[in-house]
Amino acid sequence: MTVTGIEEINHKKAKVFIDHEFAFVLYKGELRLYGIEEGREIEEGEYLEITETVLPKRAKLRCMNLLKSRAYTEKQLRDKLVQGEYREDAVEEAIAYVKSYGYIDDRKYAEDFISCHMADRSRKKMELDLCRKGIDRKIIQEIMERLTEEGEGPDEFLAAQKFLEKKNFDPNHAGNKEKQKMSAFLYRKGFHMDIIRRVLLLDITSI
Repeated sequence: MTVTGIEEINHKKAKVFIDHEFAFVLYKGELRLYGIEEGREIEEGEYLEITETVLPKRAKLRCMNLLKSRAYTEKQLRDKLVQGEYREDAVEEAIAYVKSYGYIDDRKYAEDFISCHMADRSRKKMELDLCRKGIDRKIIQEIMERLTEEGEGPDEFLAAQKFLEKKNFDPNHAGNKEKQKMSAFLYRKGFHMDIIRRVLLLDITSI
């Protein structure tokens, strides 16, 4: 295996290419430690130490550092590692590690997200937001159904009212044009038309 290229990313890290293919990203100190230079042969033992020990350990530490500041879904964390150009095997090992300790839990993430936003977002908007974060739609639906059965589901009427309050919109004193404009706004936010009609005091024939 021959090092055929070293491409600097910044003053700390560089991409290493072996036999003309991207192999991994190393810190400058690691390049010196392993004596990695363009044109030099890299021993199999060194290659395995880097790919099976150094990179997985760093990926795990990267996950832990990210999780110190806020919660992440599995997809979000995976995307962060991919952006950092970690090898696929290192990514999988790191994700499995944090999952094994319960540091990431998509179901709990979704439950917390819904509890936090059920008063200011429509159900449809929350579902879309969670899907974008990589939460399985089946998990979202199960949580929504359970909350509804327990009488703790999203109150879309209240959420729509909060939007009106933020906009200083009073449906009792608004004209038809203003109501139509607000109706379109709420619809884009994911509210159902029956909720929109109720909160804007609209007749079914007025839309």
